[in-house]
Amino acid sequence: MKFPVNWGSRKWRPARPELKRSTQIIGVLLLSGTLLACSAVKFAYNQATELAYWQLNSYFEFDDTQKPLVREELARLHQWHRQTQLPAYVETLEKWKAWLPAEIDEARACGIFEEVKTRLQAISDRAAPAMGSVVGRLGPEQLEALKRKFSKLNTEYRDDFLEGSPEDLINRRQKKAVSRAEMLYGTLDDRQLAVLRSRISQSVFDARLSLAEYQRRQRDALQSLGPLIAGRATSEQARPLMQAYFDRAVNSPDPAYRSYQERLTRDSCKTFAALHNSTTVAQRVRAVQTLQGYAQDFGILVAGR
Repeated sequence: MKFPVNWGSRKWRPARPELKRSTQIIGVLLLSGTLLACSAVKFAYNQATELAYWQLNSYFEFDDTQKPLVREELARLHQWHRQTQLPAYVETLEKWKAWLPAEIDEARACGIFEEVKTRLQAISDRAAPAMGSVVGRLGPEQLEALKRKFSKLNTEYRDDFLEGSPEDLINRRQKKAVSRAEMLYGTLDDRQLAVLRSRISQSVFDARLSLAEYQRRQRDALQSLGPLIAGRATSEQARPLMQAYFDRAVNSPDPAYRSYQERLTRDSCKTFAALHNSTTVAQRVRAVQTLQGYAQDFGILVAGR
C-alpha cells in the first residue's frame, strides 16, 4: 500500500520530473499501492502493463516502431512482479495489520516507509535492464518529448508548491494529506485535521530545494540518454549507464540534498505516527479491514485469478 513519506508533499507519488519516474510509475502501478477500494485493486493490477505504457508514452511519445518493444518489456516486468513480489506484499500487510490497533512511534513509522521504499527499489532495479533495451530504439523526437514533459511538470510543481500565500500552500498540502489519510482511516475529525495542519506547518519540506533536485535529475536524465539514443549504444552498453543514472536519482550526489532528504523522512515519520495515534478505535478497525482487503486481493493475484 502507499504511505507518502511526506504527508504534506508528494514524496510517495512517483518522483517528480526525472527519468527515474518511468520505473517508479511502473512500480506504483505494480504495487497497486494507490489505496484504491479493494474491489479495484485486482482490476488495476491486471491492467498495470497498459497503464504503465500510457504513462510512459506521455513522457516519450513513442512511435509505431518503438511501441511493441516497450509493451513487451513492461509485460515481462509485470510477470516477474506477480511471481516474485506479490507474495511478500501479502506477508507485509499481515504484519502491519497486527500493530495497527495500537499506538506507534516514530521508529515504527519509519520502518513502514523504509519497507515501501525497498519494495519500490526492487522494481526499479529490475526495470533498469528493460530501460537499457529500450533506449537504443529512442530517437531525437523522444528526447524532445521528454524535455517538453519536464517543462510541463516543473510548471505544475511551481503552481502546486510555490505559487500563492503561505496559507494557500499549507491548505493545498493539507488537502492532499487528508485525502490520503481518509483512504485508510475514513473521515478525519477536527482534532485529527488539526494534528495534520500543525505537522504540515512545522514540516521541514522545502519546495525550492526539492525542485532544484528534480531539475538536477532532469538534466542528468537528458545527459544520460543523449549519447545512447538512435542506436548509438547496444543494450549491453546502455544497461549499466541506465543503472548508474537510477542510482544517482535515488542517492543524490548533492550532500546537502541527502541531508535534507533524511530530515524530511524523519519529519514524515513523526507526522504519520502523530496522526495514527490520534485516530479512534473505530478508525483503526477500518484501517485493519482495509489492509485485510488488500491482502486478500494480492493473494488472489498471486494465485493468478
